[in-house]
Amino acid sequence: MAPRSFWKGYLKLSLVTCPVAMMPATTDNEKVRFHTLNRATGHRVLSQYVDAETGEAVEDDEQVKGYERGEDEYLMLEDDEIASVALESTRTIDIEMFVPADDIGWIWYDKPHYLVPDDPVGEEAFSVIRDAMAATGTVGISRLVLYRRERAVMLKPRENGIELWTLRYGDEIRDEALYFEGVGDAKADPKLTEMMETLIRERTRPWSPALVTDPVQERLLEIIAAKKKGRKPPARKEAPAKEGNVVSIMDALRRSIASESKPASKGR
Repeated sequence: MAPRSFWKGYLKLSLVTCPVAMMPATTDNEKVRFHTLNRATGHRVLSQYVDAETGEAVEDDEQVKGYERGEDEYLMLEDDEIASVALESTRTIDIEMFVPADDIGWIWYDKPHYLVPDDPVGEEAFSVIRDAMAATGTVGISRLVLYRRERAVMLKPRENGIELWTLRYGDEIRDEALYFEGVGDAKADPKLTEMMETLIRERTRPWSPALVTDPVQERLLEIIAAKKKGRKPPARKEAPAKEGNVVSIMDALRRSIASESKPASKGR
């Protein structure tokens, strides 16, 4: 069953408007979650905010956001003052511009969502916007208030719907030059590159969600299942011993290609 929408509003391009619904494209509902307990009583331990000076608990209606303007000096902002900063884009995705789909690097992508028409009458307008982006190889750029902040968002056609990605803010992306400038620009030996390409081809597989399973999650579920039945959790698997450093890249590649070419490796 498809999850219920967590946002409803309008998709707008110039004078074309249609009602839409949005759902997060990812979920962590299947993650193993824990509560913190009192070991002695088995009761849950609750957390609460306390005054850093008096140590007394602070109720929800007494909590307020504070902007630090000096050492131990804060400027208080009420929730309605913060909310008033950007209200126009809370319910309308007004596409301001389009850019080539390949121009936005993956590093700018933040959170993915699915956007679908929310009314049969508006489905044609939705489809026209989606199909036109696909035909022109572009993605739409807009702004939207999500998660209590106004964000730049990218709209990208996907099958019968649209992907909506929140984009990271400009000050969140660090300049790669700060990290890459110390990397040498020497060209790799063509023979080594050819051997590495062979190794890559041997390890190339079609993409599948099974490639990104969580082994820690699976291990936790095994432990929980064993404890439910009163059994001892399965023994932890020891990590394989590390091999000694191989000084020669050529030797390492030859050994790697040889091991990948063995018949036993073909069934992976």
